[in-house]
Amino acid sequence: MTFSVRRTAGALLLASTALTAMPALAQEAEEADGNEIVVTAQKRSENLQNVPISIQALGTAKLEQLNISDFKGYAQQLPSVSFQSGGTPGTNVVYMRGVASGGDGNHSGSLPSVGVYLDEQPVTTIGGNLDVHIYDIARIESLSGPQGTLYGASSQAGTIRIITNKPSTAGFEGSLDGEINTVKGGAIGGKFDGMINAPINDMMALRVVAFYQRDAGYIDNVAGSRCFLPQPGGICVNNNAFVEENYNETETFGARAALKIDLDDNWTVTPAVTYQKMLSQGSYAYDPSVGDLKLQRFAPEYLNDKWIQAALTIEGKLGSWDVTYAGAYLDRKRDSSSDYTDYSEAYDQLYASVGGLASYFYFLDSVGNTIDPRQKVIGSDHFKKLSQELRIASPADKPLRFVGGVFYQRQSNDIYQDYKVANLGPLVSVNGSPGTLWLTKQERVDRDYAAFGELSYDLLQNVTLTAGVRAYKFDNTLIGFFGFGRNPNGNYSDTPYNGAGSSRTGVAGCFTTTGSRLRPVAGTPGVTLAPGVVDGTPCTNLGVWNGSGVDPVRVKDDGFTWRFNLSWKATSDLMVYATASKGFRPGGVNRRADVGPYDADFLINYEVGWKSTLARGLRFNGAIYQQNWNDFQYSYLGANSFTEIKNGPDARIRGVDADLSYNGGGLFLQVAAAYTDAKTTKNLCAIADPTFTCAGAGNSIQSPTGTRLPITPKFKASGTMRYTADMGDKKPYGQINVAYQGSASGDVRAAQAAQLGELPDFTTVNLALGIEWDSFNIELYASNLLDERGQSSRFVQCGQCYQRPYIVPITPRTIGLRAGTKF
Repeated sequence: MTFSVRRTAGALLLASTALTAMPALAQEAEEADGNEIVVTAQKRSENLQNVPISIQALGTAKLEQLNISDFKGYAQQLPSVSFQSGGTPGTNVVYMRGVASGGDGNHSGSLPSVGVYLDEQPVTTIGGNLDVHIYDIARIESLSGPQGTLYGASSQAGTIRIITNKPSTAGFEGSLDGEINTVKGGAIGGKFDGMINAPINDMMALRVVAFYQRDAGYIDNVAGSRCFLPQPGGICVNNNAFVEENYNETETFGARAALKIDLDDNWTVTPAVTYQKMLSQGSYAYDPSVGDLKLQRFAPEYLNDKWIQAALTIEGKLGSWDVTYAGAYLDRKRDSSSDYTDYSEAYDQLYASVGGLASYFYFLDSVGNTIDPRQKVIGSDHFKKLSQELRIASPADKPLRFVGGVFYQRQSNDIYQDYKVANLGPLVSVNGSPGTLWLTKQERVDRDYAAFGELSYDLLQNVTLTAGVRAYKFDNTLIGFFGFGRNPNGNYSDTPYNGAGSSRTGVAGCFTTTGSRLRPVAGTPGVTLAPGVVDGTPCTNLGVWNGSGVDPVRVKDDGFTWRFNLSWKATSDLMVYATASKGFRPGGVNRRADVGPYDADFLINYEVGWKSTLARGLRFNGAIYQQNWNDFQYSYLGANSFTEIKNGPDARIRGVDADLSYNGGGLFLQVAAAYTDAKTTKNLCAIADPTFTCAGAGNSIQSPTGTRLPITPKFKASGTMRYTADMGDKKPYGQINVAYQGSASGDVRAAQAAQLGELPDFTTVNLALGIEWDSFNIELYASNLLDERGQSSRFVQCGQCYQRPYIVPITPRTIGLRAGTKF
């Protein structure tokens, strides 16, 4: 069976070589069924072939045919998109066109550089994109490069828009789809989706979607042990209580409902609500030193991610002008537990010369006995996002056209991370939290304000000039507590002083009632800590003293981004365009008082592109670009293994996107690819140096000029070949999809990248055979047919944990049967 599958897949892969050798791509012009795709990337409904920007759209038919149900599914088909995973679903950080420095995703770190929208409303959150379940979706639009005008702060490098099918008064319709699958060496999974569109009357319709999906596990948590100093006489532990095959599994379920109300011929109101819950067990990463798809975990691991979004869209006309209001409120809560034994293992060895954790970190119980130093992290993030946009657009058939509006967004995150050590004594625990070695409890708020406008003018009948500007203002704050506890006795000579043998972190850095930090005045009679501003904290060390209390640390700024575009419709089948645009990402707050805030970074894009129809059914689109990324933000695990964010040097990114597709006679061929050459243009220094020579005491070059930016492969491509036979009311079909991803670095810093190891290139082959008749379909499919062990990410759990780099693999070969009906 294995030999037969590999031989067949190899032949199909060879047959598709002609496709993958064609020029690289990034835009798709039509559905596999031949219907043109209408997109709203420029806030108007337009044929994709007439939109003078780099955009790829995966329409309803393509999404269904490729069996795409989540982020990883559509990201594989979008060559300009790459991502970094934290090892569990819902923690993916998205990048576009090589604008990646690695290490992003921390809850108090940089904002995302790629915006994600659900219909008209942004759903971008820090720490991992919203992994919206894909079913009954009209299209997914991928807009590469900064748009500069119509999209704002979290769309520095591009935007992904998930557009749902809307309620229709045309008639009652519905669909049901089911699937069962099995993962090689793993368990059984499946999914069930359903949709109903029900007209209520001539002016109202309701559309409801419900879904359930179970992703089968394939990572094994195998037996292992760890021994900690001092030896002999130290502590050895095992993970027998947590050994489990198919350790990782995820259940996702939820529903979406939208009500369309036509108030009259001109005005429509569409309230909508989406609820989704994901329950993920285990880890989706493995430890190569333990074995293929195996790891050793010593504590319970899970991630529960649930969110609800209420949205309201109002569309109408004032005279001949279109008016649109789009507002939404998103509430997302993530609760997690993760094993942090790697930290204990690494730091036990780091301080081996002084007796390891037991001696240096004082891992003792209440009576002074050495304890098991293993840690687990209990955490939660509670995101809330309110967004509102009001815009107007002049008639699309006039030679002078305008789109403009105002935008407001407030997003907050209540951050909680509790680093637990069983039986940890009160002299080492965070004050008021027995058993907690380190506590992070903070409140973060990011506010965005913008006014934008874009003007297009037809210089000639076939030449259009577009110019736009976006005025922005951001105001970001962070307040709370992070760090170790402090011995209540209060003297530096006391042992332990705190959990890390340090007098500078945690409670030691908190504000007293006089406004000073505790450390300089510790032991002074009458010194009292100011109460914690954030509930559940012993005090506040992340904030600014205002004379009587503590205010949040604040970073704010304002400025402008812009876009210019010139398009020439040379013939009815060829359009050429040139564009220049600027995007930005707001600056923010570093938690440590001795590390200053980081500034906004900016991306300027210069691009020339084309969209062409070469012959009936044959289309070729592409773009050539250069992007200059100035003072890019990058995150890394610094002292005490918590994230620091700095502004690095500049980078230069050059690339080509292109798309070739053919549809005719039952045959559909499509190839999409991207070539990305992303490099630093100055040295990355260990200590900030405006000259970038990295000279001076303690400084060094972490990455020399010309270092390749991480995460993004130089070449990424996908190709699809589908043939549908016409046998009257029966239409059998066969489909092969091939995706290739080149190698990439895991870190922008040279030494850490070498320790982490390179992400190697890989190719996946997906095969499907099925038949459609009347309103039914049934299909047998195989994903990752050759069982490639492709690596989507690599990571370590702490700044000293490079002894155990983890690999996040793509899903092993999955064979499934799916069936559905439309009515």
